[in-house]
Amino acid sequence: MAGEMSAGDRNSDDPRTPLLHVDGPVEPSSSSPFSLKSLVTLKAFYVLLGPILCAIVCLFVKFDGPVTSRNMLAVLAWVFSWWLTEAVPMPITSMAPLFLFPLFGISSADGVAHSYMDDVITLVLGSFILVLAVERYNIHRRLALNITSRFCGEPVNPPLLLLGICATTFFVSMWMHNVACAVMMMPVATGILQRLPISSTRSNHIQNFCRAVILGVTYAAPIGGMSTLTGTGVTLILVAMYKGSYPDADPIGYNTWFFFGFPLAVLIFIALWAILCLLYLRRGSSQALAPYLDRAHLKRELDQLGPMAFAEKMVLAVFGMMVALWMTRSITEDIPGWGALFSGRAGDGTVSVLMATLLFVIPNKKQKGEALMDWNECKKLPWNIILLLGAGFAIADGVQSSGLADVLSGTLDFLEAVPYLAIAPAVCAICAVITEFITSNDATATLVLPLLIQMAKTMHVHPLLLMIPGAVGSQFAFMLPTATPSNVVGFTTGHIDIPNMVKTGIPLKIVGTVILSILMPTLGAFVFGTNRGVR
Repeated sequence: MAGEMSAGDRNSDDPRTPLLHVDGPVEPSSSSPFSLKSLVTLKAFYVLLGPILCAIVCLFVKFDGPVTSRNMLAVLAWVFSWWLTEAVPMPITSMAPLFLFPLFGISSADGVAHSYMDDVITLVLGSFILVLAVERYNIHRRLALNITSRFCGEPVNPPLLLLGICATTFFVSMWMHNVACAVMMMPVATGILQRLPISSTRSNHIQNFCRAVILGVTYAAPIGGMSTLTGTGVTLILVAMYKGSYPDADPIGYNTWFFFGFPLAVLIFIALWAILCLLYLRRGSSQALAPYLDRAHLKRELDQLGPMAFAEKMVLAVFGMMVALWMTRSITEDIPGWGALFSGRAGDGTVSVLMATLLFVIPNKKQKGEALMDWNECKKLPWNIILLLGAGFAIADGVQSSGLADVLSGTLDFLEAVPYLAIAPAVCAICAVITEFITSNDATATLVLPLLIQMAKTMHVHPLLLMIPGAVGSQFAFMLPTATPSNVVGFTTGHIDIPNMVKTGIPLKIVGTVILSILMPTLGAFVFGTNRGVR
């Protein structure tokens, strides 16, 4: 906030400061008197829309199943209407199941609260704390400059340099949330572009290179996040919903998802790079960029950072240990990992929280008496995402326990005759459109995945054959700046506009849907065992 604070503002946090300022005479309020017109707004209508839809469902919808199934549908109408219209802040909407489920007899307060502290939630918490440590010690910038300087070429090779910048973003996004990655990597990308002339004197080649770099970082972040469980919230929602609906089935572990998600993400990333090169990096780009951008510039920026400090080395060591423990907790069915020592009671969330705890224990040599991380840094944690994940898990449990899942499966009998190769791309495309125009990818996954579980039961196919296209498809938000926060990060740089995003996003969305539709029944059958039944 700009401007200086008054003395009263500076003392507002002092517990001795009175809540009301009484030094001067009390002035009469100059605001207009209260009127009903002040309540008749579109936002007020959206707030009331949730309870109204809930009441309509309760009064007029009749199911053959238990009353709780109808009540669950009413609660879904309330919560989803608030999500879609953003009538109240998303974190508040995400907490609605905590009071609506007990109120409508769907679940006890203890039962629904348990969903908000699942092992997946602890996995996210620990991972985000490590991301904050990476940001605090500027490790992402050092990593980006190291990798990018090796791709620059002498003289500058624009396609190779673009590949280096995008590949760095892709790699970083594998180990942290894609939005956090986009926020960290965008200053690195714009810092490289600052060496180029200002927009008024730029040639078309330089302008196109700037667009390619910003679009590459913007889209490489969510694509890289598809590789691992911690890269995006959608994957965590998928894993938790599958675990909640099929508790006796083999869970999707860190390794299991990586063996499928990494090849998928790499193929889509290659498609992104090829599309950007075809659209924006034409002949003559190298000659236009050579006077302004070279490897020596990147090395100078790297030298300015100086040698790695003790704190940076320790954060990287903790990060590496966490990834190694994730990968070795459960290796294969024949080769048990270290998790077998704890009889399966230690999950990926246990590892994540343990490693995050070390950051508050290991001392920082530069600042004696202080640890690598201070608890005040945790104020930056994205609690909105954590609450949304908890709401998704609670809704998935409620759909099952209320009997609504059985009612839905009975209405989808017509899908039994539809071939999978026709419906999988359709599911992926529909989820991509919902994310693009209606709501966020996390909310889309929360909305759609319970329905896809019932569709899979009706079609007599493995649930992951539909759940994974739905979850991954909800991340194909490559067209509009408002589709995902990472798109907003790129759009606000001023280097790209909506036509640039649409021109790049449409072919990328199509190619991604094709790749996913091919890999799911082939590689997916091998990794997830989708050619076998699910218990």
